[in-house]
Amino acid sequence: NKNTVEHERSDENEVDLPSFLPNKNTVERQRSEDSESLPNNTNLIEKEIPTDIRVAIETMFNAPFENVHHQFQLVDTTLFIKAGIESIVDDDVTKRFSAAELAGWNLLTRTNRNYVGTHLSARLTFLYTMGIIIRYIILVPLRINILIIGCLFMFFGNIMCSLLPSQPYKLRVYRFISLTSYRILIRAMSAVIRIHGRENIPRGGICVANHTSPIDVVLLQTDNVYSLVGQRHGGFIGLFQHSMSRAGGNHIWFERSEANDREAVRRKLGAHVLNPENPPVLIFPEGTCINNTSVMQFKKGAFEVAGKVYPVAIKYDSVFSEPFWNSSRETFLHSIINIMTAWALVADVWYLPCVSSKTGESSIAFANRVKADIAKRGGLVDLLWDGQLKRGKIKPSQLEEQQRKISKVLKSY
Repeated sequence: NKNTVEHERSDENEVDLPSFLPNKNTVERQRSEDSESLPNNTNLIEKEIPTDIRVAIETMFNAPFENVHHQFQLVDTTLFIKAGIESIVDDDVTKRFSAAELAGWNLLTRTNRNYVGTHLSARLTFLYTMGIIIRYIILVPLRINILIIGCLFMFFGNIMCSLLPSQPYKLRVYRFISLTSYRILIRAMSAVIRIHGRENIPRGGICVANHTSPIDVVLLQTDNVYSLVGQRHGGFIGLFQHSMSRAGGNHIWFERSEANDREAVRRKLGAHVLNPENPPVLIFPEGTCINNTSVMQFKKGAFEVAGKVYPVAIKYDSVFSEPFWNSSRETFLHSIINIMTAWALVADVWYLPCVSSKTGESSIAFANRVKADIAKRGGLVDLLWDGQLKRGKIKPSQLEEQQRKISKVLKSY
Protein backbone atom coordinates (compact mmCIF):
# COMPACT_ATOMS: atom_id res chain seq x y z
CA ASN A 1 0.00 0.00 0.00
CA LYS A 2 0.99 3.67 -0.16
CA ASN A 3 2.27 3.87 3.43
CA THR A 4 4.49 0.79 2.97
CA VAL A 5 5.96 2.16 -0.26
CA GLU A 6 6.72 5.55 1.33
CA HIS A 7 8.35 3.82 4.32
CA GLU A 8 10.56 1.68 2.06
CA ARG A 9 11.56 4.74 0.03
CA SER A 10 12.59 6.61 3.16
CA ASP A 11 14.67 3.62 4.30
CA GLU A 12 16.38 3.45 0.92
CA ASN A 13 17.15 7.17 1.03
CA GLU A 14 18.72 6.80 4.46
CA VAL A 15 21.03 4.00 3.24
CA ASP A 16 21.93 5.13 -0.29
CA LEU A 17 21.99 8.90 0.16
CA PRO A 18 23.52 9.63 3.57
CA SER A 19 23.89 13.26 4.62
CA PHE A 20 27.33 14.78 4.29
CA LEU A 21 26.69 17.22 7.10
CA PRO A 22 26.33 16.48 10.83
CA ASN A 23 22.74 15.98 11.87
CA LYS A 24 20.89 18.46 14.07
CA ASN A 25 21.56 16.60 17.33
CA THR A 26 25.28 16.40 16.58
CA VAL A 27 25.44 20.12 15.79
CA GLU A 28 23.61 21.06 18.99
CA ARG A 29 25.86 18.78 21.05
CA GLN A 30 29.00 20.29 19.50
CA ARG A 31 27.73 23.81 20.20
CA SER A 32 26.96 23.01 23.83
CA GLU A 33 30.39 21.41 24.33
CA ASP A 34 32.13 24.36 22.69
CA SER A 35 30.20 26.87 24.79
CA GLU A 36 31.31 25.08 27.96
CA SER A 37 34.99 24.92 26.97
CA LEU A 38 35.38 28.45 25.58
CA PRO A 39 35.60 31.57 27.74
CA ASN A 40 32.82 34.14 27.61
CA ASN A 41 32.89 37.48 25.76
CA THR A 42 34.54 36.30 22.54
CA ASN A 43 32.13 38.42 20.43
CA LEU A 44 33.83 37.44 17.18
CA ILE A 45 32.39 36.18 13.92
CA GLU A 46 33.44 32.53 13.53
CA LYS A 47 32.45 29.46 11.54
CA GLU A 48 30.27 27.15 13.62
CA ILE A 49 31.60 23.86 12.20
CA PRO A 50 35.23 23.53 11.04
CA THR A 51 35.86 22.06 7.61
CA ASP A 52 37.53 18.65 7.79
CA ILE A 53 36.87 15.91 5.26
CA ARG A 54 37.87 13.11 7.63
CA VAL A 55 35.53 14.39 10.34
CA ALA A 56 32.72 14.76 7.81
CA ILE A 57 33.16 11.15 6.67
CA GLU A 58 33.29 9.87 10.26
CA THR A 59 30.11 11.79 11.06
CA MET A 60 28.40 10.55 7.93
CA PHE A 61 29.06 6.87 8.66
CA ASN A 62 29.09 7.14 12.47
CA ALA A 63 32.38 5.22 12.65
CA PRO A 64 36.12 5.90 12.97
CA PHE A 65 37.72 6.88 9.68
CA GLU A 66 39.91 3.76 9.57
CA ASN A 67 36.81 1.52 9.80
CA VAL A 68 34.88 3.23 7.01
CA HIS A 69 34.47 1.05 3.89
CA HIS A 70 32.26 2.64 1.29
CA GLN A 71 31.66 2.26 -2.43
CA PHE A 72 32.54 5.55 -4.13
CA GLN A 73 29.57 7.47 -5.53
CA LEU A 74 29.41 10.63 -7.60
CA VAL A 75 27.73 12.49 -4.75
CA ASP A 76 30.85 11.90 -2.60
CA THR A 77 32.71 14.54 -4.61
CA THR A 78 30.61 17.23 -2.92
CA LEU A 79 32.73 16.78 0.22
CA PHE A 80 35.90 17.79 -1.63
CA ILE A 81 34.16 20.57 -3.57
CA LYS A 82 32.72 22.01 -0.37
CA ALA A 83 36.10 21.92 1.40
CA GLY A 84 37.83 23.55 -1.58
CA ILE A 85 35.31 26.37 -1.93
CA GLU A 86 35.39 27.10 1.81
CA SER A 87 39.21 27.23 1.74
CA ILE A 88 39.09 29.81 -1.05
CA VAL A 89 36.31 31.95 0.41
CA ASP A 90 37.29 31.76 4.09
CA ASP A 91 40.57 29.98 4.75
CA ASP A 92 41.87 29.36 8.27
CA VAL A 93 45.30 30.99 7.83
CA THR A 94 45.41 34.40 6.12
CA LYS A 95 42.53 35.82 8.15
CA ARG A 96 44.63 35.25 11.31
CA PHE A 97 46.99 38.03 10.16
CA SER A 98 44.43 40.84 10.31
CA ALA A 99 42.15 42.15 13.06
CA ALA A 100 39.17 39.85 13.61
CA GLU A 101 35.79 41.29 12.62
CA LEU A 102 33.43 41.85 15.52
CA ALA A 103 29.83 40.66 15.45
CA GLY A 104 28.65 44.12 16.57
CA TRP A 105 29.92 47.68 16.56
CA ASN A 106 31.74 48.86 19.71
CA LEU A 107 31.53 52.59 18.85
CA LEU A 108 35.13 52.59 17.60
CA THR A 109 35.78 53.67 14.02
CA ARG A 110 38.07 50.65 13.61
CA THR A 111 35.10 48.31 13.24
CA ASN A 112 32.64 50.52 11.37
CA ARG A 113 34.47 53.18 9.38
CA ASN A 114 32.18 53.00 6.37
CA TYR A 115 29.07 53.74 8.41
CA VAL A 116 30.19 56.62 10.61
CA GLY A 117 28.20 59.74 9.69
CA THR A 118 26.16 58.02 6.95
CA HIS A 119 24.13 55.13 8.39
CA LEU A 120 23.88 56.09 12.07
CA SER A 121 20.69 57.04 13.84
CA ALA A 122 20.50 60.21 15.92
CA ARG A 123 20.87 58.19 19.13
CA LEU A 124 23.94 56.31 17.90
CA THR A 125 25.45 59.53 16.57
CA PHE A 126 25.07 61.11 20.01
CA LEU A 127 26.62 58.09 21.75
CA TYR A 128 29.47 57.96 19.24
CA THR A 129 30.17 61.68 19.69
CA MET A 130 30.14 61.36 23.48
CA GLY A 131 32.52 58.40 23.16
CA ILE A 132 34.97 60.52 21.13
CA ILE A 133 34.84 63.28 23.74
CA ILE A 134 35.44 60.84 26.62
CA ARG A 135 38.22 58.91 24.89
CA TYR A 136 40.16 61.68 23.15
CA ILE A 137 39.60 64.70 25.40
CA ILE A 138 39.49 63.10 28.85
CA LEU A 139 41.21 59.67 28.76
CA VAL A 140 43.95 60.15 26.14
CA PRO A 141 45.73 63.11 27.86
CA LEU A 142 45.74 61.21 31.16
CA ARG A 143 47.04 58.06 29.49
CA ILE A 144 49.81 59.94 27.68
CA ASN A 145 51.03 61.45 30.94
CA ILE A 146 51.03 58.03 32.63
CA LEU A 147 52.84 56.51 29.63
CA ILE A 148 55.55 59.18 29.75
CA ILE A 149 56.02 58.66 33.49
CA GLY A 150 56.29 54.87 33.03
CA CYS A 151 58.75 55.11 30.13
CA LEU A 152 60.97 57.62 31.96
CA PHE A 153 60.92 55.53 35.14
CA MET A 154 61.90 52.40 33.22
CA PHE A 155 64.57 54.10 31.09
CA PHE A 156 66.38 55.95 33.87
CA GLY A 157 65.78 53.13 36.37
CA ASN A 158 67.51 50.69 34.02
CA ILE A 159 70.41 53.11 33.52
CA MET A 160 70.88 53.47 37.28
CA CYS A 161 70.63 49.71 37.73
CA SER A 162 73.27 49.14 35.04
CA LEU A 163 75.74 51.20 37.10
CA LEU A 164 75.44 48.87 40.11
CA PRO A 165 78.02 46.11 40.57
CA SER A 166 76.96 42.54 39.80
CA GLN A 167 75.82 41.57 43.27
CA PRO A 168 72.69 39.71 44.49
CA TYR A 169 71.02 42.98 45.51
CA LYS A 170 71.26 44.19 41.90
CA LEU A 171 68.67 41.56 40.90
CA ARG A 172 66.35 42.78 43.67
CA VAL A 173 66.70 46.37 42.46
CA TYR A 174 66.05 45.29 38.87
CA ARG A 175 62.96 43.34 39.98
CA PHE A 176 61.58 46.41 41.76
CA ILE A 177 62.22 48.66 38.75
CA SER A 178 60.73 46.14 36.32
CA LEU A 179 57.53 45.43 38.27
CA THR A 180 56.91 49.10 39.06
CA SER A 181 57.52 50.39 35.54
CA TYR A 182 55.37 47.74 33.85
CA ARG A 183 52.53 48.35 36.31
CA ILE A 184 52.66 52.05 35.48
CA LEU A 185 52.73 51.35 31.73
CA ILE A 186 49.75 49.00 31.84
CA ARG A 187 47.70 51.71 33.59
CA ALA A 188 48.33 53.97 30.61
CA MET A 189 46.02 51.64 28.69
CA SER A 190 43.27 51.44 31.34
CA ALA A 191 43.98 47.73 31.54
CA VAL A 192 41.75 45.25 33.34
CA ILE A 193 43.65 41.97 33.76
CA ARG A 194 41.99 38.87 35.16
CA ILE A 195 44.66 36.45 36.41
CA HIS A 196 43.81 32.75 36.75
CA GLY A 197 46.04 30.12 38.38
CA ARG A 198 48.48 32.31 40.28
CA GLU A 199 49.83 29.21 42.01
CA ASN A 200 51.32 28.17 38.65
CA ILE A 201 53.32 31.38 38.06
CA PRO A 202 56.85 30.19 37.13
CA ARG A 203 59.89 31.09 39.23
CA GLY A 204 62.43 29.64 36.82
CA GLY A 205 62.77 27.61 33.63
CA ILE A 206 60.98 28.47 30.38
CA CYS A 207 57.54 30.07 30.11
CA VAL A 208 55.74 29.88 26.73
CA ALA A 209 52.65 31.85 25.67
CA ASN A 210 50.55 32.66 22.63
CA HIS A 211 51.42 35.97 20.98
CA THR A 212 49.12 38.82 19.93
CA SER A 213 51.18 41.96 20.49
CA PRO A 214 54.33 43.20 22.27
CA ILE A 215 51.81 44.33 24.90
CA ASP A 216 51.80 40.66 25.98
CA VAL A 217 55.17 41.31 27.62
CA VAL A 218 53.82 44.27 29.61
CA LEU A 219 50.77 42.23 30.58
CA LEU A 220 52.75 39.31 32.01
CA GLN A 221 55.49 41.38 33.64
CA THR A 222 53.04 43.14 35.95
CA ASP A 223 53.03 39.97 38.09
CA ASN A 224 56.46 38.48 37.55
CA VAL A 225 59.93 39.30 36.20
CA TYR A 226 61.01 37.49 33.05
CA SER A 227 64.09 37.33 30.88
CA LEU A 228 62.95 38.02 27.34
CA VAL A 229 63.93 36.25 24.13
CA GLY A 230 62.96 37.90 20.88
CA GLN A 231 63.88 39.55 17.64
CA ARG A 232 66.11 42.60 17.81
CA HIS A 233 64.16 45.71 16.84
CA GLY A 234 65.07 49.26 15.98
CA GLY A 235 63.45 52.55 16.89
CA PHE A 236 61.28 52.87 20.01
CA ILE A 237 61.36 49.17 20.95
CA GLY A 238 65.08 48.84 20.23
CA LEU A 239 65.87 51.69 22.64
CA PHE A 240 64.19 49.87 25.51
CA GLN A 241 65.72 46.54 24.52
CA HIS A 242 69.17 48.09 24.86
CA SER A 243 68.42 49.70 28.24
CA MET A 244 66.92 46.50 29.68
CA SER A 245 69.94 44.46 28.58
CA ARG A 246 72.33 46.89 30.28
CA ALA A 247 70.30 46.72 33.50
CA GLY A 248 71.12 43.03 33.89
CA GLY A 249 67.87 41.32 32.95
CA ASN A 250 69.73 38.55 31.05
CA HIS A 251 67.64 39.18 27.93
CA ILE A 252 68.49 37.48 24.63
CA TRP A 253 67.97 39.36 21.35
CA PHE A 254 68.69 37.95 17.91
CA GLU A 255 68.39 38.63 14.20
CA ARG A 256 65.88 36.25 12.66
CA SER A 257 67.73 36.10 9.34
CA GLU A 258 71.07 34.97 10.81
CA ALA A 259 71.43 31.22 11.35
CA ASN A 260 74.43 31.71 13.64
CA ASP A 261 72.30 33.84 15.95
CA ARG A 262 69.73 31.05 16.27
CA GLU A 263 72.39 28.59 17.41
CA ALA A 264 73.78 31.13 19.87
CA VAL A 265 70.29 31.69 21.27
CA ARG A 266 69.90 27.96 21.85
CA ARG A 267 73.19 27.83 23.78
CA LYS A 268 72.33 30.88 25.87
CA LEU A 269 68.90 29.45 26.67
CA GLY A 270 70.42 26.20 27.88
CA ALA A 271 72.88 28.03 30.13
CA HIS A 272 70.17 30.35 31.45
CA VAL A 273 67.81 27.53 32.42
CA LEU A 274 70.55 25.67 34.30
CA ASN A 275 71.16 28.63 36.62
CA PRO A 276 68.49 28.61 39.39
CA GLU A 277 69.24 32.26 40.24
CA ASN A 278 68.00 33.47 36.85
CA PRO A 279 64.37 34.54 36.35
CA PRO A 280 62.19 32.45 34.01
CA VAL A 281 62.58 33.00 30.28
CA LEU A 282 59.48 34.26 28.47
CA ILE A 283 59.19 32.91 24.92
CA PHE A 284 56.49 33.27 22.26
CA PRO A 285 57.07 30.13 20.14
CA GLU A 286 54.78 31.28 17.31
CA GLY A 287 57.48 33.77 16.32
CA THR A 288 54.95 36.39 15.15
CA CYS A 289 51.77 38.12 16.26
CA ILE A 290 48.45 36.34 15.60
CA ASN A 291 45.09 38.09 15.91
CA ASN A 292 44.03 36.43 19.19
CA THR A 293 41.55 34.05 17.58
CA SER A 294 43.95 31.12 17.18
CA VAL A 295 47.30 29.60 18.08
CA MET A 296 49.59 28.74 15.18
CA GLN A 297 52.62 26.46 14.87
CA PHE A 298 55.08 26.54 17.77
CA LYS A 299 58.77 26.56 16.89
CA LYS A 300 60.53 23.59 18.45
CA GLY A 301 63.65 25.42 19.72
CA ALA A 302 62.40 26.17 23.24
CA PHE A 303 61.15 22.60 23.62
CA GLU A 304 64.54 21.14 22.68
CA VAL A 305 66.32 23.09 25.41
CA ALA A 306 64.14 22.15 28.39
CA GLY A 307 62.23 19.01 29.28
CA LYS A 308 59.50 21.02 30.96
CA VAL A 309 57.81 24.34 30.26
CA TYR A 310 55.23 26.60 31.92
CA PRO A 311 52.36 27.38 29.49
CA VAL A 312 50.42 30.65 29.63
CA ALA A 313 47.23 31.41 27.68
CA ILE A 314 46.34 35.04 26.90
CA LYS A 315 42.94 36.10 25.61
CA TYR A 316 41.92 39.72 24.96
CA ASP A 317 38.37 41.01 24.82
CA SER A 318 38.15 42.72 21.42
CA VAL A 319 34.98 44.61 22.34
CA PHE A 320 36.97 47.22 24.28
CA SER A 321 40.07 47.44 22.06
CA GLU A 322 42.03 45.65 19.35
CA PRO A 323 45.50 44.81 20.72
CA PHE A 324 46.61 42.83 17.67
CA TRP A 325 49.73 44.29 16.04
CA ASN A 326 49.90 43.71 12.29
CA SER A 327 53.63 44.36 11.97
CA SER A 328 53.54 44.07 8.17
CA ARG A 329 51.13 47.03 7.83
CA GLU A 330 51.65 49.35 10.81
CA THR A 331 54.36 50.45 13.20
CA PHE A 332 54.32 49.52 16.86
CA LEU A 333 53.74 53.18 17.78
CA HIS A 334 50.61 53.20 15.62
CA SER A 335 49.37 50.07 17.40
CA ILE A 336 49.95 51.72 20.80
CA ILE A 337 47.96 54.77 19.67
CA ASN A 338 45.05 52.51 18.66
CA ILE A 339 45.02 50.90 22.10
CA MET A 340 45.34 54.17 24.01
CA THR A 341 42.45 55.74 22.08
CA ALA A 342 40.18 52.74 22.67
CA TRP A 343 37.94 52.14 25.67
CA ALA A 344 40.22 49.87 27.69
CA LEU A 345 42.52 46.86 27.48
CA VAL A 346 40.66 43.86 28.92
CA ALA A 347 42.40 40.50 29.06
CA ASP A 348 42.35 37.09 30.74
CA VAL A 349 45.61 35.36 31.62
CA TRP A 350 45.71 31.68 32.55
CA TYR A 351 48.86 30.24 34.14
CA LEU A 352 48.71 26.51 33.41
CA PRO A 353 50.48 23.78 35.40
CA CYS A 354 53.99 22.83 34.36
CA VAL A 355 54.09 20.41 31.40
CA SER A 356 56.93 17.88 31.03
CA SER A 357 57.94 15.97 27.93
CA LYS A 358 57.05 12.29 27.83
CA THR A 359 59.55 9.48 27.39
CA GLY A 360 60.48 9.16 23.71
CA GLU A 361 58.42 12.23 22.75
CA SER A 362 59.95 14.43 20.05
CA SER A 363 60.33 18.17 20.53
CA ILE A 364 57.73 18.78 17.79
CA ALA A 365 55.15 16.53 19.46
CA PHE A 366 55.92 18.17 22.81
CA ALA A 367 55.40 21.63 21.29
CA ASN A 368 52.10 20.61 19.68
CA ARG A 369 50.82 19.18 22.96
CA VAL A 370 51.60 22.39 24.84
CA LYS A 371 50.05 24.44 22.04
CA ALA A 372 46.85 22.40 22.25
CA ASP A 373 46.64 23.01 26.02
CA ILE A 374 47.02 26.77 25.53
CA ALA A 375 44.43 26.85 22.73
CA LYS A 376 41.90 24.87 24.76
CA ARG A 377 42.30 26.99 27.89
CA GLY A 378 42.18 30.31 26.03
CA GLY A 379 39.29 29.35 23.75
CA LEU A 380 41.49 29.70 20.66
CA VAL A 381 41.57 27.71 17.42
CA ASP A 382 44.49 25.25 17.30
CA LEU A 383 46.16 25.50 13.87
CA LEU A 384 49.17 23.58 12.55
CA TRP A 385 50.16 26.24 10.02
CA ASP A 386 53.34 28.30 10.40
CA GLY A 387 52.77 31.93 11.42
CA GLN A 388 55.63 32.98 9.13
CA LEU A 389 53.21 32.56 6.21
CA LYS A 390 52.40 36.19 7.02
CA ARG A 391 55.69 37.13 5.35
CA GLY A 392 56.45 34.24 2.98
CA LYS A 393 54.98 31.58 0.73
CA ILE A 394 53.81 28.17 1.83
CA LYS A 395 56.48 25.48 1.95
CA PRO A 396 56.30 22.64 -0.61
CA SER A 397 56.42 20.12 2.26
CA GLN A 398 53.19 21.55 3.68
CA LEU A 399 51.49 21.28 0.29
CA GLU A 400 52.60 17.65 0.04
CA GLU A 401 51.23 16.97 3.52
CA GLN A 402 47.79 18.23 2.47
CA GLN A 403 47.96 16.13 -0.70
CA ARG A 404 48.78 13.03 1.37
CA LYS A 405 45.76 13.66 3.58
CA ILE A 406 43.46 13.90 0.55
CA SER A 407 44.98 10.77 -0.99
CA LYS A 408 44.35 8.80 2.21
CA VAL A 409 40.70 9.81 2.06
CA LEU A 410 40.43 8.73 -1.59
CA LYS A 411 42.13 5.40 -0.88
CA SER A 412 39.50 4.59 1.73
CA TYR A 413 36.88 4.10 -1.00
